[in-house]
Amino acid sequence: MPFTIVRQDITKMKTNAIVNAANTELKIGGGVCGAIFKGAGEHELQAACHKLAPIKTGEAVITLGFALPASYIIHAAGPVYNPSNPEESEKLLSLAYTNSLNLADTHKCKSITFPLISSGIYGYPKEEALRVATTAIKNFLTKHDMDIYLAVFDKDAFAISEKLLGEVASYIDEYYVESHKVSRRKLLDIEQKSLADAEPAEYELPMPQILEEAIKAPITGIDDLIDKLNAPFSNTLLKLIDAKGKTDVEVYKRANLDRKLFSKIRTGKGYMPSKRTAIALAVALELNLTETDDLLKRAGYALSHSQKFDVIIEYFIISGKYDIFEINEVLFKYDQPLLGG
Repeated sequence: MPFTIVRQDITKMKTNAIVNAANTELKIGGGVCGAIFKGAGEHELQAACHKLAPIKTGEAVITLGFALPASYIIHAAGPVYNPSNPEESEKLLSLAYTNSLNLADTHKCKSITFPLISSGIYGYPKEEALRVATTAIKNFLTKHDMDIYLAVFDKDAFAISEKLLGEVASYIDEYYVESHKVSRRKLLDIEQKSLADAEPAEYELPMPQILEEAIKAPITGIDDLIDKLNAPFSNTLLKLIDAKGKTDVEVYKRANLDRKLFSKIRTGKGYMPSKRTAIALAVALELNLTETDDLLKRAGYALSHSQKFDVIIEYFIISGKYDIFEINEVLFKYDQPLLGG
């Protein structure tokens, strides 16, 4: 997945590079910086940094990862937040991310992990720090292919719009249900009698929508049934891309997918996407709820009010909010799987 948020200790990440939220002197500090130095080997890393120091705020330099799982450590100097000049703070913070990403690309890194730079003792408001980070990453990914992670050690270090969270929470309260019933074909007399004679079940499993429709529709043979279950997802996807006036590259990047995965889906050679991937493509295409339901059905899925994940997705679609980064931030906050590959 090109960009995802993970709850993880950054020193344990096995990406090609990790980013150290460094000071301009490149000396060991507290928090994430201190943990990275200790994990890499304090003396070895400090000696390497000494040769590169000092750097300016917004700049980034690279060293080996030493004892860390990552091959490289990119040291980016984020700004101390200045409330009297937030525009300058944002410019410098954005530069720290962009320079780090460009440096990783120069060293042919295929993956990189960031902390939320400047959001600790440097005082950058967490919600704003996240917005700047995601904007810089999103801009980079429009022209580059790289797996980018944002490592958050705990939820207290992660903040998103309270207004957005409130709207999502209200929607969940209104539409999320713990269980639901699914309409089925009318039972035959003999089936009804068998059910009446049987012991009552403790629970009822919902039937996937695609199977429901296959049961309700007249079936002329096994080949007909297989055709109904193997709906042409890839064909529909390609037609939608053309109808919406978008390019393949634009769609898979907006869907937070990598090129290889999209290529598998596009060829349609028996490959069916996961539900998260299918939804991500619907979001990238800015489909309305009816269009989304139709596309999902062709992959054998459906949105349900008994799944909190589905209700959150439904909120964003009916609200016309199609920024997959923003959607994933809310999903992360609710401990739900993220959209993408």
